[in-house]
Amino acid sequence: MSDSNISSSSSSSSSDSASIATVDQNVRRNGRMIDDGDTFSPKVRRWRDVFWLAIFMLHLIALGFVLVLLGLNRFKKSDRLNIDRYTNRVWEHNNGLTENYWPNYAVAGGVGAALGWIWLFLLGSHSNLMMKVSVHILTTYLAVISVLCFWCKQFFWGVAFATGAALQFLYVISVVDRLPFTMLVLQKAVKMVWSLPEVMRVAYAFMAVMLLWMGIWSFGAAGVVASSRGDLGRWWLLVVLSVSLFWTGAVLCNTVHVIVSGLVFLVLIHGGRNASPMPPNPLMKSLRYAVTTSFGSICYGSLFTAAIRTLRWKIAVYGKGFNRAARDAWELFQSTGVEALVAYDCSGAVLLMGTVLGGLITGTCAGVWTWMTWSDRVIMVGSTAMLMGMVLVGLAMVVVESAVTSIYICYAEDPLLIQKWDPQFFNQMSEKLHRRLQHRSALAREILTQPA
Repeated sequence: MSDSNISSSSSSSSSDSASIATVDQNVRRNGRMIDDGDTFSPKVRRWRDVFWLAIFMLHLIALGFVLVLLGLNRFKKSDRLNIDRYTNRVWEHNNGLTENYWPNYAVAGGVGAALGWIWLFLLGSHSNLMMKVSVHILTTYLAVISVLCFWCKQFFWGVAFATGAALQFLYVISVVDRLPFTMLVLQKAVKMVWSLPEVMRVAYAFMAVMLLWMGIWSFGAAGVVASSRGDLGRWWLLVVLSVSLFWTGAVLCNTVHVIVSGLVFLVLIHGGRNASPMPPNPLMKSLRYAVTTSFGSICYGSLFTAAIRTLRWKIAVYGKGFNRAARDAWELFQSTGVEALVAYDCSGAVLLMGTVLGGLITGTCAGVWTWMTWSDRVIMVGSTAMLMGMVLVGLAMVVVESAVTSIYICYAEDPLLIQKWDPQFFNQMSEKLHRRLQHRSALAREILTQPA
């Protein structure tokens, strides 16, 4: 049944009322009604998870030094800094230079940033098409890359991409009935994002920051690819650098997430961007808290990216530490029943598919150029370039994910916030929640009535 027709039936209306009443009663029982004065009050803000903030900053400083060292050692001259003499027994002789591979990474950064900007630009007019492309094209693209890997006699990577294509296809088939509701939620999130032009400026600014760091990162990575270390040693160094890039990218994505989520929250609670009770400069306040008192929790939570997906908003709005925010958010979802709706929604998976597709396109562009000049380094450059593309496209995707997260949290906190913003969407969410709770109760009864 189409979700868009749900609100027209009288039986659905009564179900909505019962479901809304249950959710609202649970919310009030927990005493979680939000006061925007507390949300941005400096009195309730304390620096959280400072240890992880220090670890992240020290990691950036130390890694930046190492990256510059690795890149300079092979820049314009082999072993410029005479590092090879310390590892004569384990390194091979190689005359590669940093500038041989650095332009390939520049292509990756440019393609990744362009894909992220184009995706943001097309959100408003072609959001549904963009989501469908992410879901359906990814399987085909993975299969094509697999064939190319087999053709280049890279059997391990061929099998890996073929397995990825098969798993992607099976996943889409298993959740095909959830996609209409998922697309509905994503469309409403896009509607919210496009009503806030400052959200786009935040995404563009953080993509620019990420590009600056990737300039340094790719300089060191190019030095590693050109180094005298054997293939195994090069791969280990690239893995370490990739983990660092992933953490840095996750921190920036989560920072954007809490900034955008805080702004979306204020819009929902006040009933509109131009509502008179809106506090002055909400974007700057959200930005200040995200990069100061909450930044340690963001660094900590970014080590557990999957777990923080629905929790980082609580960190941003309430200024809580990561562990407490995780516990409180889980209790909120369970006590109101919204957890059943969140589990049914595939928004995160669809956005991840778009991120992976953007990374694959980026890696392909860098890999093809590398194959034309340095065919023995295609996989090294292509795989690390793919990660660069995923990070950059992920910064674009996260603005929509932020809106989705805020919608669910606000619905759990007070369903009337969503009703005030979009009554039809509120009815559709309430009906779907009612159905999911009924489905879960039926399954529970079936299990209990089964003979032992």
